Amino acid sequence: MIKWHHAKAHFQTITYHRKLVRQYCFRVGLYRQGLMHDLSKYSPTEFLVGARYFQGDRSPNNAEREAKGYSASWLHHKGRNKHHFEYWLDYSLKPDELLSGMKMPMHFVVEMFMDRIAACRTYQKDAYTDASPWEYHKKSRHAHAIMHPESLAVLECLLRMLAVKGEEETFAYARVLLRKDRRQRLLAFLKRNKIRRKEYFKAKRG
Repeated sequence: MIKWHHAKAHFQTITYHRKLVRQYCFRVGLYRQGLMHDLSKYSPTEFLVGARYFQGDRSPNNAEREAKGYSASWLHHKGRNKHHFEYWLDYSLKPDELLSGMKMPMHFVVEMFMDRIAACRTYQKDAYTDASPWEYHKKSRHAHAIMHPESLAVLECLLRMLAVKGEEETFAYARVLLRKDRRQRLLAFLKRNKIRRKEYFKAKRG
């Protein structure tokens, strides 16, 4: 049975979380991702579970998992939100592995980073510090072992940098990573389509 005040509190929690992620994403230029982040949490499959198992200091998915042995809400969520590394798990081509993490696009790794900050701020409230996301991550590092090593390295670099140097410097570094990634993807596109760089940039200026 869902209690009204739990439903209201859960709505406020996920809306506040989305607000934080949106603000963080906007600061590094991820405008579309900031607007679209976690919209599936308002779907019946996810929202009703969140309202029923709402506790306020941790994800209701954990409570559902404890009660049922699995979380239907989480299974629905991770399959629709590309900033979760679980979205990128696939069957491995290596004979000694069953599943393997695919390399995540840089903009989704950065969104994951922003999601970690917002989640810690949402649940820890006044106890939050810039080190909180890194400390939380360390508790579940074993679960991240299946991530693609390059994607994991970027995530952990950002988390550690945030803990030591704070938001301004870390977000500036994230913007650099995103600019480099966009340029690399553009050059790869030009190469695939046999377009000369000079011709492309000349036409763009033009």
